[in-house]
Amino acid sequence: MTKPKQLSAFETYVIDKKGTEPPFSGLYTYTDAPGVYVCKRCETPLYRSEDKFPSHCGWPSFDDEIPGTVEHRPDADGQRVEILCKSCGAHLGHIFSGEGFTPKNVRHCVNSVSLTFKARSDVKTETAIFASGCFWGTEYFLARVPGVLQTKVGYTGGHVDHPTYEQVCAKKTGHFEALEVVFDPTLVSYESLVRIFFETHDFSQRDGQGPDIGPQYRSALFYANDQQKRIAESMIERLQGMKHEVATELKPAVKFWPAEDYHQHYYERKGDQPYCHAYRKIFEGEAAFLKPNRRA
Repeated sequence: MTKPKQLSAFETYVIDKKGTEPPFSGLYTYTDAPGVYVCKRCETPLYRSEDKFPSHCGWPSFDDEIPGTVEHRPDADGQRVEILCKSCGAHLGHIFSGEGFTPKNVRHCVNSVSLTFKARSDVKTETAIFASGCFWGTEYFLARVPGVLQTKVGYTGGHVDHPTYEQVCAKKTGHFEALEVVFDPTLVSYESLVRIFFETHDFSQRDGQGPDIGPQYRSALFYANDQQKRIAESMIERLQGMKHEVATELKPAVKFWPAEDYHQHYYERKGDQPYCHAYRKIFEGEAAFLKPNRRA
């Protein structure tokens, strides 16, 4: 068994103290990419992506488990059945039956914070880099888009190797706080990600983002190839055609330096929400992170 991971206070509240994350707040509520969901604490594989379905209950739902990995136990409330990781005892959520969501007629209602998603290794992926102020908020929204397989916050665009958070905050390295996104292009397009990027921050602000002022908080798209550059330019032109002022910089992708571990998925680990990022509809259509894929 993998060495148990050190948990944040919120993760401890759910996993050890049997708490519940707020409905529709979890990272995996809408995800539908091919892969496996493992225990957050010990990384034991628990659920397969093909067993995940949209129940619209507010939490990730599965109609089956990987055999022998999930323990079922009468809940302390005397009414429900609790589910736990059989390897380490981590609280996952509860199991329900008779609801008729799928032919198996079973629903594992699981807290996102109890899980970590591992994408299938044979999936062909693309990578994109976004900067829209505090990277905690950038990650909060883009990580929730169905088709996004992995996100990592970090620093890019500067002139210092292996920068630290303190160095970047001192405004002397030239780096942006940024987000690296690995996605499955068969499930979500780069254009859709750029759309969500623009719809979740103030791209007209030139000196930072919200109350976070400084060069590291500027809005920027770092393109990995000519196709990404053309799409980004087209989206900016669309916004300008809609009479929006666009301060977002367009730059070629350069070395991306991952930030310290405590910055990764910051809001998920804290059980909180962004203070300077929020969704507002700009383009036609429903937001990608609000529109889960449907399993056939």
